[in-house]
Amino acid sequence: MKDISLQIDYTVYHGLEELPAADRELAEAAIQAQQTSYAPYSKFHVGAAIRMAGGTIVKGSNQENAASPSGLCAERTALFAASAAYPGVAMEAIAITGGYGHDSAPRPCTPCGACRQVMAEYQMLSGRPMEVLLVGKEEIWKFKQVDDILPFIFDSLET
Repeated sequence: MKDISLQIDYTVYHGLEELPAADRELAEAAIQAQQTSYAPYSKFHVGAAIRMAGGTIVKGSNQENAASPSGLCAERTALFAASAAYPGVAMEAIAITGGYGHDSAPRPCTPCGACRQVMAEYQMLSGRPMEVLLVGKEEIWKFKQVDDILPFIFDSLET
């Protein structure tokens, strides 16, 4: 038997003004995307923004449907839109924010497992880490790669 410890390092910022310029731009894009959320059932509005290699930003928001679970999370909306619009271009970073009433919660909300796995797949396809910014009004958590929020990634692409 062997006990193994897992440690996850991340940076905590206390407001958008502390972020480097590129991260602040991405976080602000996620906040803007949150305004386009359609969440009449949960009332929980989420926005996501992806920075592509080259600097283009692609946004997405959660879209609910009365025939649950036919809706889609903000993260996957943005990821799929980015992949469709820019096939083969690496996704460098994703910012996510969420809260009730089109307003970010004080602390960051975290992606569901399905979104984490989709993020992991696009990270693997790009062959480089995708940074993750989880944006709250009072705290922003920055992770260096998707592995940090999904440490045991399903990696069927690996041979």
